[in-house]
Amino acid sequence: MTSPLLVLDTPALYYRSFHGLPDTIRSPHGRPVNAVRGLLDTIAQLVQQWGSTRVVAVMDADWRPDFRTAILPEYKAHRIVDEVRGTETPPELEEQLPVLFDAVSALGIPIAEVPGTEADDVIASIVAQCVDEEIIVVSSDRDLLALLEPGRRVRIHRPRTGGRWETTSPADLPELYGVADGTAYRALAALRGDPSDGIPGAPRIGEKTAAKLVAGYGGLEEIIAAAQAGAKEHGLSDLRRQSIVEHADAVRAGSRVMEGLLDLEVAEFVAAAGSAPDAQRAAALGAEWGLDRAIARALEALRDPGSPQATRVQELPPTVQVPTEHAPTGQAPTGQPRTAPPPDGWTRALCAFDLETTGVDPRTGRIVSAALVPFTDGTEGPARTWLVDPGIEIPIESQRVHGITTERARAEGTPAAIAVPQILEAVTRLREDGSVLVGHNIVYDLTVLAAEGIRAGMLGSPQDLLAQLPPVVDTLVIDRQIDRYRRGPRTLTAVAEHYGVALDDAHDALADARAAGLIALGQAAAAPAIADATPHDLHASQVEWKAAQAASLQEYLRRRRPSATVNGDWPLEPLD
Repeated sequence: MTSPLLVLDTPALYYRSFHGLPDTIRSPHGRPVNAVRGLLDTIAQLVQQWGSTRVVAVMDADWRPDFRTAILPEYKAHRIVDEVRGTETPPELEEQLPVLFDAVSALGIPIAEVPGTEADDVIASIVAQCVDEEIIVVSSDRDLLALLEPGRRVRIHRPRTGGRWETTSPADLPELYGVADGTAYRALAALRGDPSDGIPGAPRIGEKTAAKLVAGYGGLEEIIAAAQAGAKEHGLSDLRRQSIVEHADAVRAGSRVMEGLLDLEVAEFVAAAGSAPDAQRAAALGAEWGLDRAIARALEALRDPGSPQATRVQELPPTVQVPTEHAPTGQAPTGQPRTAPPPDGWTRALCAFDLETTGVDPRTGRIVSAALVPFTDGTEGPARTWLVDPGIEIPIESQRVHGITTERARAEGTPAAIAVPQILEAVTRLREDGSVLVGHNIVYDLTVLAAEGIRAGMLGSPQDLLAQLPPVVDTLVIDRQIDRYRRGPRTLTAVAEHYGVALDDAHDALADARAAGLIALGQAAAAPAIADATPHDLHASQVEWKAAQAASLQEYLRRRRPSATVNGDWPLEPLD
């Protein structure tokens, strides 16, 4: 049986890598290569997951084609970052694209682009013309769900949070979106609109209402006609009827803009899928750009794609039970599995936090870098990061851990007198924003922050910070509580691996914060008693759990060293 054809929406994937991996991933000559490395790792993962070396890397020849802006002038207009060149690509990403193209080509993967068209058009043409193929379209773009028509052997494979992927087939559309097929989904999307692409939709028509209208009336023209005729069925209230009538032309334009071209010449790209890599050229590129391991992983995957069943991305561990005596206040433990946290729990709004510092003692360590990564309903938002000049020499031992030298901190960093107040304000503001603060062994980070705040004259004592903090979630404390008998280390790297969270750049503040946030979501999905606790109850429970864990460790250590002490304070340690 022929293996599936993997059709990559390559711009969507390299943008995801560019924004998802830290810009500290650089070549030996200092150029950023985070987008390249992320894409290479994704290709290796996909090849192994689907057991296929038949990959096509689809590109945008024109990310905002004239034929689409003629229909809808506002199409993607808000994305333009350089008016002169009309581009959406940040300079730090644009300089990586030649390397990215070279690396993909050296792996034997055809680069599919057609002048004057977007990647979506090339993908739509491949799907339309390869009717006998099993096709896996890999993209974060929901518009491509419109390609899912009954009888087609096509699935859309979309990246989600926590290193997971969601695969949607034509048969899944009714349950997931309430529509019968891809054509109906496009009608739904046109009514709902898509601000990320500048597609207006009809105000007051959300996704669920749009699905009801499409299921009840059929296509867009039928829905518009029903609204014009004053129909009241299938959710057509007075305000919704008025919205559809007033915005009918915009909805029609949005639908036309989302429709991909089906007649592009794509046969050569498909025929070239599965070509042998140029291993020597690929290895040379890896050496030149510091991508040796990523290139090696991709080459190994292409040599031996393996079995899809044997190489699936690691799932969450089985649901674990929080013992009754340590269950969150008011929550009984349960062994029932859950695939996702409850929609109204503390996971709806959390912000992950991490610091890199000048030393391991939180009382004397100074902040060198910091990151806050928000997650809303499980979706990662824009991160906020700081590179800080701590005002002192960064010890060599610390430089080896996080890679930030004294010279770089002084040349590029914000002085601590400016950065520390900013970080303090950002962390404490989460309380009024209704967000939970998450970190791995966060007691260290918060104690450092308290010491820095006192040093700067902004706090009188650690208690001043404690009074301003939102509820805190410590993934280390929770991991020790819900899986107390698991052997092995409890470092961030080890816990991330346990929960299937990718962490390629440990000790980078942004990467570590992101990993902590994803681990917290994984823990909530794995342990219902954790997920169901209110933020304040979970915070209070962790105070008790940390004290018990410290007492247990201290008892163990005193078997060999009677004077051993382990501090059990949480989420701040004393500074005196």
